[in-house]
Amino acid sequence: MTTREGGVSREPWSSLNLGLLSGDDPAQVMVNRGLVHRAMGVPAVYLKQVHGAKAVSIDPQTPSGLEGDVAWTPDSGIACAMMAADCLPILVCHPNVRWVAAAHAGWRGLAGTNGHGVVETLAQGATAQGLSLPDCLVWLGPCIGPTAFEVGQDVVDAFISKQPPSEEKMHTEQFFVAKGDGKYLADLALLARWRLKAAGFQVVAGNDSTLEWCTYRQENRYHSHRRDAVRKGGSGRMAAYIWITS
Repeated sequence: MTTREGGVSREPWSSLNLGLLSGDDPAQVMVNRGLVHRAMGVPAVYLKQVHGAKAVSIDPQTPSGLEGDVAWTPDSGIACAMMAADCLPILVCHPNVRWVAAAHAGWRGLAGTNGHGVVETLAQGATAQGLSLPDCLVWLGPCIGPTAFEVGQDVVDAFISKQPPSEEKMHTEQFFVAKGDGKYLADLALLARWRLKAAGFQVVAGNDSTLEWCTYRQENRYHSHRRDAVRKGGSGRMAAYIWITS
């Protein structure tokens, strides 16, 4: 997972900005991507992320720019990449099977349609590979935290109206703290953990909703679209990567 440090972009995208559609100089973005790829030792496939739940199966010949918010591969030599600047990156692997996946989870992609979002797409992909979901390892990257992510009633409704099958039903107050006037503070990482558990994933590490993971609050470390797009006139993008080494 990248931070905003270590690149060549100038304000307001400084300095490691990986988003070609962020308003930054594309040449600077490509230099930044090159720095990351050299550090990783493998190239990456970047998708056109649209806050949906579509998956793309990638291999070393797959071009960047395909539309989707989930990527997976059984191949070495190529990395799944998901950009974010407040949304939640989700990475998945299996300790014994050559298959890795990444997802981009904003609230729309996480809530999905009729209870099917990026988490359920990940679960379907892993199951199709014959993997046991409880054996998979999941990592959650930084995202906008529960002290900064203000949402409306529409977001609450998107999660509670079509819940996925689960023994543990949503209790709204766990995930949404009412502020009044129809506004709530939402815990995106906790919502993702709930959906992952409902889908069958059991081992989840990374973002635990504490302040250190909050892209909005940790200005020196993370890009945040909600914090910077209006105030500074632009926001960079970070990226989470996962790949098979051999």
